[in-house]
Amino acid sequence: MSSENRDIDINKIKNMSLSELEDLSREIREKIVDAVSKNGGHLASNLGMVEATVVLHKVFDSPKDSLVFDVGHQCYAHKILTGRAEALDDLRKYNGISGFLNRNESKHDVLNEGHCGTSISAALGIAEASRIKGDDSFAVAIVGDGALTNGMIYEALNNCSDKDLNLIILINDNEMSISRNVGGLHNYFSTIRTSKRYFSFKRKFETFVRRIPLIGDFIAGVCKRIKDFFKRWLIKTNLFEDMGLVYLGPVDGNDIKKLTDVLEEAKTKKRVTVVHMTTEKGRGYKYAQEHPEIYHSVPPFDKEKGVTLSENETFSTRMGKELCAIAEEDDRVCAITAAMCDGTGLTEFSERFPERYFDVGIAEEHAVTFAGGLSAAGMKPLVAIYSTFAQRSYDQLFHDVSLQNLPIVLALDRSGIVAGDGLTHQGIFDYSIFSTLPNVTIFSPFTFSELSLAMRESFKDGKISVIRYPKGSECLLPEELVSCDDNSYFVTENIEKADVVIVTYGRITCQAYSAAQRLKEKYSVGILRLNRIYPLETEKLVPFLSNKRLVCFVEEGIRSGGVSEKIASRMSALGISSKIHIKAIDNYLPHGELDDLLSHCGLTAEAIANDITSILEKD
Repeated sequence: MSSENRDIDINKIKNMSLSELEDLSREIREKIVDAVSKNGGHLASNLGMVEATVVLHKVFDSPKDSLVFDVGHQCYAHKILTGRAEALDDLRKYNGISGFLNRNESKHDVLNEGHCGTSISAALGIAEASRIKGDDSFAVAIVGDGALTNGMIYEALNNCSDKDLNLIILINDNEMSISRNVGGLHNYFSTIRTSKRYFSFKRKFETFVRRIPLIGDFIAGVCKRIKDFFKRWLIKTNLFEDMGLVYLGPVDGNDIKKLTDVLEEAKTKKRVTVVHMTTEKGRGYKYAQEHPEIYHSVPPFDKEKGVTLSENETFSTRMGKELCAIAEEDDRVCAITAAMCDGTGLTEFSERFPERYFDVGIAEEHAVTFAGGLSAAGMKPLVAIYSTFAQRSYDQLFHDVSLQNLPIVLALDRSGIVAGDGLTHQGIFDYSIFSTLPNVTIFSPFTFSELSLAMRESFKDGKISVIRYPKGSECLLPEELVSCDDNSYFVTENIEKADVVIVTYGRITCQAYSAAQRLKEKYSVGILRLNRIYPLETEKLVPFLSNKRLVCFVEEGIRSGGVSEKIASRMSALGISSKIHIKAIDNYLPHGELDDLLSHCGLTAEAIANDITSILEKD
């Protein structure tokens, strides 16, 4: 495939020999390494899923059978096998294919999958719909072991209990052990229970016994109870069997023959069946095998040399350093993350203050309520979460923290536009969501020093503080913006006499400033940059917003319920008659580089300047 870059007819996979399937898996693996090294993306888990994905398309008939991938970042082999091998060259690029499942790309992508823990619920719904319609199609939920830390998984499993449905839950165990049973005897019986000969013998024996006149069914039932007794005695049961689900495994998910046998057996059960497979993260690529944690999600790299880790300071690393400094001064400060220690900059904190560091797994809802409990007991918790995942914790922030009037700090990493990952991972909704709570303060620092100040103020505030910041490093501007009102906002010196005022906040200030520079020969343009973006004391801003030809809001966030709409509404209530223009985001965003996405939203310096010029020329 790497030489021909060929797309594959998935129907031909069903008739391929074992050696042909193994050759195909090697080709797919090469293609994935080539694409990710060129474009960046999720590598280690995708390399581990290659054989399993080949088997899924051999055993099941997509799209008649629905393959529902949890999270969706382990879908690269699936994309290659469903006609997108050539398209993978533009993985994560603007107008290229997504790094996640995307319904708009292919009929084989059942859902847009980007958040963890959703697959079993969705697959259960699909399976129930098939039952109601009377068709015999299967729904298969492919679940990473990390998803088993998410509470929604267990809500779904609880509803799968003892159901006669064509639903198969394929657990991809590539890091943690699901079963507590260890040792040679357990491994021996696991091998027996996942062999094709065992399945065949078991079915033939049961059929033979049931044919015995009068007592056949009774004897078959006795045999099953005896078998189950010895299985519990020698192997024990696990959570899935205790919940009334059929359990098969563990089976080597990188062994095509064994996994094929087990999935074929699972199809015969006609009940919700869990297949537990083990896979090797990074399989087939030396660097990813040795350091799968580094190769979970990577930028473009030289595939011959591997990933070179950046030493540049980012908002994430600065947050972690500042938190360590604050924790050194106050032993009540704690840090919580949802399986994103390194990504949120908490590695140093976890090493220096392990007794005050908590990784709760992929469980953002629990993380926030847990923080509320810590706060109620006198601690000072900070919860570090990616913006897109924090959306899941709104009910907990509302009911378990805000209503209790408990102070916590919510550090929202990857706020604003996020390059690469696409529509499920954009951080453009957090302000509109969390500014609905009356006792919340929201900061959007533009520089590292402002981030540090916001953190220190937040720990002293005694309220819920949300600090939102983008992925990557700070963008420094010429020192033309001066601080007003204790660093809550900044303005240019000419703002009171300016014809045009651009109101903005956070990283997008760079584009706003560049737009003002483009316009300065024709118009006097002032800039008002907000640092604390909620609550908004619009009355203090009146001198800068009144009697202007145009007040242009530039916002790297969703328009509905955003900063711009809130200020514009208040301006109207205060009788400020300046013309208003809002440049914000009106819809879900695709994937692509940051510059491409800014252009897509009309948030480049050129687009901002052109809009302002067009409006003023029409006056």
